[in-house]
Amino acid sequence: MTLTTSRPRAAAGGPGASPRRRGPGRPGLLPWLFLAPALIIFLYFKYIPMTKGVWLSFFKVQPFLGDEWVGLDNYRQVFTDESFRAAIGHTLYLAVVQTGGAMLIGFCLALLLEGRARTLWFVRSAAFLPVVSAIAVVGEVWRLLYFPAADGMLNNVFGWFGIGPQGFLDDPDSALWWVSVVGIWKHAPYDMMIILAGLAGIDRQLYEQAALDGAGLRQRIRFVTLPALRPVVTILVTLACIRGLRIFTEVFVLTAGGPAGSTDVVMTRIYTLGFQSGDIGFASAASVLLFLGILTLTVCVTLYRRRKEI
Repeated sequence: MTLTTSRPRAAAGGPGASPRRRGPGRPGLLPWLFLAPALIIFLYFKYIPMTKGVWLSFFKVQPFLGDEWVGLDNYRQVFTDESFRAAIGHTLYLAVVQTGGAMLIGFCLALLLEGRARTLWFVRSAAFLPVVSAIAVVGEVWRLLYFPAADGMLNNVFGWFGIGPQGFLDDPDSALWWVSVVGIWKHAPYDMMIILAGLAGIDRQLYEQAALDGAGLRQRIRFVTLPALRPVVTILVTLACIRGLRIFTEVFVLTAGGPAGSTDVVMTRIYTLGFQSGDIGFASAASVLLFLGILTLTVCVTLYRRRKEI
């Protein structure tokens, strides 16, 4: 009698059932089946091209004539090419200026727009619009603002304050600065939203206690707000530096690297070498070095953050 009642429980997946009878295969296989389509797409469209790029960086690519093995010559050329070194300097300049400017303005905006009032959502949404706007449209608008004639939009505004007409993007000495202004304008709202999320997690009692101790606004920001935002700032610096090193669209739309290469950055230089000059091997080597630089920066910031958390 006991034998006839125990067999149906095992077959129905009860406590006595074997693990192999619960699913179509081993338990660890099912998640990989769900991930397989995405992994195949990533493998075909991302990782295989990346591997091919690394492989081509060791060749002088000659379509229809056969590729020629050159070893590390393409990598040496990256560091010896004067125009490429200038592009690296421009990239670092934009990364530092845009990161610092966007974080500073984003922090100020976050302090102004921080709160629980229902009407603030409209102002925050309006401030966030530059982030979701198409960069091609943004670039064309800023090109109109930067029109270098005396009757240009910004030159008219400068004229009200007695400032003479500016060359903006046509001036090799100041074009890089005006490009960085566009980047700061576009990325500051994104930093603002991240900082707002960090401000929401700060205990309000800390501000009240600091006020009771006689701390002013600046002291509360220095001793309460900034230390509490340290993890957020670390993440922002990482993201902003990566974004600054990979900058391409803004520069390409605004100046395409001109005038006279004064705004040429690493990504526009790679584009010019690979798709206009046809030097695929050199462009691949530069891309690999840029990837290694970003990877090194990310690892260093991650290790620094973990050490601080410990």
